[in-house]
Amino acid sequence: MYEPIRAKSVHSTVDGPNPDFPHRSREEELDIQLAGHLAALLAVTDELRATQASADLDTAAERLAEQVGRLRGGRAPVRAATSGRRDSGAAALHRRAHALAGRALVVAASRADTAAAILAAERMDAHTAALEPRELASR
Repeated sequence: MYEPIRAKSVHSTVDGPNPDFPHRSREEELDIQLAGHLAALLAVTDELRATQASADLDTAAERLAEQVGRLRGGRAPVRAATSGRRDSGAAALHRRAHALAGRALVVAASRADTAAAILAAERMDAHTAALEPRELASR
């Protein structure tokens, strides 16, 4: 009923790993994911800093940049140049930042990176607190 397989499988490596193909460990993949989430959170934080001046956002941006640099082997993250102030979308930015911080927290917890997990949890709390007065006022 079934014909036997006559060709070598393309899914398994009989010879072992190919030295020409770069392989990453699970930890390296998690580092890349975490750095990406924190870099995205940093970009949203910079957008928020353009809309509202805050010492908390300035400190958070510096801490995020430090963590991204650490995860990327000392390379500083690319920062968006923010010019002028924009008055719209602060609540949407806070919601986006909260979601990004949540993703970063999940990855940081799975790779057991305490510093990044604490920073992500603090940012989630800060963005939740920034949203609460707006959401209470809109009810």
